[in-house]
Amino acid sequence: MARIAGVDLPRNKRIIIGLTYIFGIGNNISKKILDEAGIDYSLKTDDLTDKDITSIRAIIDAKFTVEGDLRKEQSMNVKMLMDLGNYRGLRHRKGLPVRGQRTSTNARTRKGPKRIKIKKK
Repeated sequence: MARIAGVDLPRNKRIIIGLTYIFGIGNNISKKILDEAGIDYSLKTDDLTDKDITSIRAIIDAKFTVEGDLRKEQSMNVKMLMDLGNYRGLRHRKGLPVRGQRTSTNARTRKGPKRIKIKKK
């Protein structure tokens, strides 16, 4: 089983799909990595040699931010917005949609389940 960037790649999947299991790598970046490493897209993850794995690892480490570092960077960016106190930061802080979506009827994913009002007797 191939382990790249702290992630175990799935068995019996094509390597182009297997690389997308790493946070921060999608289809396009996966293609770029495999082109640079000179590996065929249709090769299965089980069939990778140690040389292939080390070349993929080296390319990812040199050119891309993935997994823990990327998650940390994203959370720091959101925290910076919140500390600045600008509009986007306030929306993050309140747990509301950030990018201008309507909230009167939708946004249940971001706002959470409806709060049921309790009637006074």
